[in-house]
Amino acid sequence: MVTAIAGGRGSWMADNAVLTVAQMRAAEEAAMQNGVDEWELMLTAGRATAAWVARMAAGRSVTILCGPGNNGGDGYVIAETLRASGHDVKVVAPVDPKGEVAQKARAQFAGKPARTGRIDKAVVVDCLFGYGLDRAVEGPFADLLEEMDRSDSFRIAVDVPSAIASDSGEVLGPLPRYDLTLALGAWKRAHFMMPAMARMGETRLVPIGLDIGSTDCVLSRRPHFSAPEPDSHKYRRGLLAIVAGAMPGAPLLSSKAAMRSGAGYVKLLSDHSHPDAPAELVVADDPLDRALADERIDAILIGPGLGRDDTASRRLSAVLAAGRPTVLDADALHMLTPDLLGARAETTLIMTPHEGELSKLCNSFGVESANKLDTASRLAQTSDTVILAKGPDTVLASPDGRSMVFPRGSSWLSTAGTGDVLAGLVASRLAHHGDAVRAAEEGVWLHHEAARLAGPGFTAGDLADAVRTAVAQLS
Repeated sequence: MVTAIAGGRGSWMADNAVLTVAQMRAAEEAAMQNGVDEWELMLTAGRATAAWVARMAAGRSVTILCGPGNNGGDGYVIAETLRASGHDVKVVAPVDPKGEVAQKARAQFAGKPARTGRIDKAVVVDCLFGYGLDRAVEGPFADLLEEMDRSDSFRIAVDVPSAIASDSGEVLGPLPRYDLTLALGAWKRAHFMMPAMARMGETRLVPIGLDIGSTDCVLSRRPHFSAPEPDSHKYRRGLLAIVAGAMPGAPLLSSKAAMRSGAGYVKLLSDHSHPDAPAELVVADDPLDRALADERIDAILIGPGLGRDDTASRRLSAVLAAGRPTVLDADALHMLTPDLLGARAETTLIMTPHEGELSKLCNSFGVESANKLDTASRLAQTSDTVILAKGPDTVLASPDGRSMVFPRGSSWLSTAGTGDVLAGLVASRLAHHGDAVRAAEEGVWLHHEAARLAGPGFTAGDLADAVRTAVAQLS
């Protein structure tokens, strides 16, 4: 069974591609086969990057660190472009360039590179290694990166920071904290993966004329929310059922977020009394099987506050058998097994694990991978569900092998209960329009925007309250 998750907003488009090393090399090779000389490609990349460096330098002096490969060649082009326009430029290159094109770039630089030297300029540009690094950074290159990290210069990484593996985000040496990272030609996976993502500062894409086709991973675009249709009513906008369990607080947070993010009707199915529930929230204590038989239900959320006892397990089984589009979060993910999932009715499922829950699911489903993006993708395909692997480097993966990454959200989201809010947002959007990938993507953007609006030091309750304004900002 393949879950139907048609992308409603055309998110998988070439102009927001996030490439692997192999895909980037193929794009460059295709350009050269179509008549673009490799030297011309380096000139384009170097000059476009030099324009960014000049803007950041604003007349101040610049040190450029050049390595032995084409990233170093880009550095020489940057240096000559800046020098020719009157900037004070110093190049530090521990070794000579190795490739023919990089050697040509070095020959056309009118200055004299130093083998070693202090980073004593106002701006420093890292062109030691670009994408494709697969070994540890050591020796004089590591020394330069360590000195760069100690400096008070404005720090720029060209393409990918030099101690990062592009595909996995693995740290392969000293990793300075950058102020700006300039991605050449296309985004790379490491631009959106921790811990590298936290060190890159602002990130900008520098087009260099490559024709990039459709790809299996993209950077999510900011969504746009529209007002309900003129003839809408609460059921047409979507009925969301949230299944509560042992702990009443978490599903209330999910409910408060869901009521503010699109669904026309949110019903909390609970055996508990909820004296602190908002008046607008319908709390029903009918037997769960009877409550879930309501044909007007468009989506179900289960997991926040569910518990992990036998009662919780029975409630999870009932939800999976109900045949409704469902979001699984929190405790539901800890109890989920391949057998339980295999017995579900044929319907769309979204799982929203944090790091620990993702690890638990991987153990349950026999998934092994070296990095979060590949892990989420393999789990989505193995479990035939949409996976929203949340965290500072959130990944959205679908069973058909496509994946999506997001700009980094507020670090203030690292507080208890914010995951319950996210689950409510995703479930509300799913009830509203039924598109699983779109619902998860919109939920992340609402989560990030609500965090921005809530400011520093917010609680999960504050975050849920800010959702209404977040919808307005994204409309």
